[in-house]
Amino acid sequence: MDRRPSAPALLALAVAALVPLAGCADAMDATPEDRTFAFAGTSLNVKSHGAPADLVTADRQDVKVTRWFDTSGKVGSAKESWTLRDGVLELRAGCSGLANCDTKYRVEVPKGVAVLRDGRETDLKG
Repeated sequence: MDRRPSAPALLALAVAALVPLAGCADAMDATPEDRTFAFAGTSLNVKSHGAPADLVTADRQDVKVTRWFDTSGKVGSAKESWTLRDGVLELRAGCSGLANCDTKYRVEVPKGVAVLRDGRETDLKG
């Protein structure tokens, strides 16, 4: 009888050994990053793709986004982007592989701008 572990068993052991290396990411530990976008529209659709996003009105003419993005893990990669085009603010941040990510946003919108969250009206009225 062959007592060597099977290929699936070896793979499961390797994954189990790597999972503790991934750790837990926490956006509260991240250094905030800011980006401002020129904006002249009357409506802004914010798409944060599942990440928490605080939407607030501010006395400004542009849109300011603050992002807290934390990653942990040795195996994998982080992918992030933030763009504003045609009245749609796309906020994306995530990880692949055995990396772990946590993200949160704060979006400051000019007063008088109608704000949508993923295409739906929100209680926020600028």
